[in-house]
Amino acid sequence: MSSFTLRPAAPADVPAIVGLITELAEFEHLTHLLQVTPQTLHPHLFGPRPVAEAVVAEVAGTVVGFALFFTNFSTFLAQPGLYLEDLYVQPAHRSAGIGKALLEHLGALAVERGYGRFEWSVLDWNENAIRFYQRMGATVMPDWRICRVTGEALQRFARSA
Repeated sequence: MSSFTLRPAAPADVPAIVGLITELAEFEHLTHLLQVTPQTLHPHLFGPRPVAEAVVAEVAGTVVGFALFFTNFSTFLAQPGLYLEDLYVQPAHRSAGIGKALLEHLGALAVERGYGRFEWSVLDWNENAIRFYQRMGATVMPDWRICRVTGEALQRFARSA
């Protein structure tokens, strides 16, 4: 297996990141939710008011994995935190330490920035990922569920304000 490098994403990486997001959606059986394009993602990573950041993993100059994250906030800790929205490594490059390196990189970034938490979600059926995260020291929070309002439901939600 070739060695890999991690680096902050650059604007030229956006099409590759979108390709990896598409692969992730296929893996998670969520392609029916996919709306991302390079044009819609770019301003959120590199526009005048970016709301997210990304790190990419390269093998021989090709982007084979990514982690997309943003800052959240804990009122209990009164500190910001780092929230990992998505992490994906192409199947041909798994078991090479790329996923672990991406997680460790983000953990180090959270510490460097003085954040109080590093959090992410995992699908309950993804037992391999759950075991991997637990081996790395993560606690899977069994009592917490994600609440989400999106699309037309979000529009109705906003109209009721």
